[in-house]
Amino acid sequence: MKKRLVCILIAMLLMALLCAVGCGKDNESSEDNQSVIAEQDPEDNKPEDNNNDDSDDEDNSDNEGDTPEDGLFTEVHGALHVDGVNLVDKNGEKVQLYGISTHGLAWFPQYVNYDTFKYFHDEWGINCMRLAMYTEEYGGYCSGGDRESLKKLINDGVDAATKLGMYVVIDWHILSEQDPMNHKDEAKSFFAEMSEKYKDYTNVIYEICNEPNGGGSWDRVTSYANEVIPVIRGNDPDALILVGTPCWSQEVDKALAAPLGFDNIMYVLHFYASTHGEWLRDRMQQCIDNGLPIFISEFGLCEASGDGAINKNESDEWKKIIEKNNLSFLCWNLSNKNETSSLIKSSCNKLADFTDDELSEEGKYMKEWFTSK
Repeated sequence: MKKRLVCILIAMLLMALLCAVGCGKDNESSEDNQSVIAEQDPEDNKPEDNNNDDSDDEDNSDNEGDTPEDGLFTEVHGALHVDGVNLVDKNGEKVQLYGISTHGLAWFPQYVNYDTFKYFHDEWGINCMRLAMYTEEYGGYCSGGDRESLKKLINDGVDAATKLGMYVVIDWHILSEQDPMNHKDEAKSFFAEMSEKYKDYTNVIYEICNEPNGGGSWDRVTSYANEVIPVIRGNDPDALILVGTPCWSQEVDKALAAPLGFDNIMYVLHFYASTHGEWLRDRMQQCIDNGLPIFISEFGLCEASGDGAINKNESDEWKKIIEKNNLSFLCWNLSNKNETSSLIKSSCNKLADFTDDELSEEGKYMKEWFTSK
């Protein structure tokens, strides 16, 4: 009996000892787990729902970076193309280009630089620059001008516009030669080089003949375009191309009667408000109403000479019809030349950060227009 009692007591002691050892291991394991949790980032231990909320926050942050306000204009809109009478972006949404044309590159090269373009982009809100390269006038591409210097200015202008997210027009600025066929071969060679160089740039636009006049009839422009456009298309099949119209780019009705057989083409109209009034606006509106896509690549508030008095009432009427039709428009000109159409006073030699007192009357008008958009 005593032996049995001793055995029972020994067994009970062993069981108690085993329980104590087990509880000690459990406590040790719990302390180890707490130590591991303490070393982890508290964000790693959020409940699953909170993790989902955090993911949503990250998505919202990414989306903010993709908005048009934060992104470059050219990145948001991409390659442009013509849809009916409208210029549309990569998403098929209507887009309006508005900005400034340089004066002749050979005469006012100092304004073709990043800082000048940045000023007009940041302070005036423009989204397009036009690089006007005269062909026949003194220092022109086809009249003894320094071709390599002119092409470098174009390159500088394209680079500056591209960095700033702006579209840029390379303008073959015919004028005194009247008929674009007079320098057809040079034009074909020039645009072959330009379109090869910029074929991967979605922001480059080609204007193949500024202002045909005199003998530059629509038949002659058509013959010219039918040779020059395929050269560009051979390198850049989707490029937007602007084609000037006869009588200093006023006879858009001739293009309406016999349009070119190419896609992604817009027809150029130019006006100067003190010379061209309601009659030209009516002609333009009739062409638009009948399906002709129009791009105003040059205009001024003064007389057709680029000088003379400003007609504010007519300018306001042109502004109304441009905005009504969502037309793209580029004003003439970026220089301090002593003439009415220059945006900068001739007394100002600065290249950026212009005060209102340093702007011409047209400069002030255009600044107000651009910044209101």
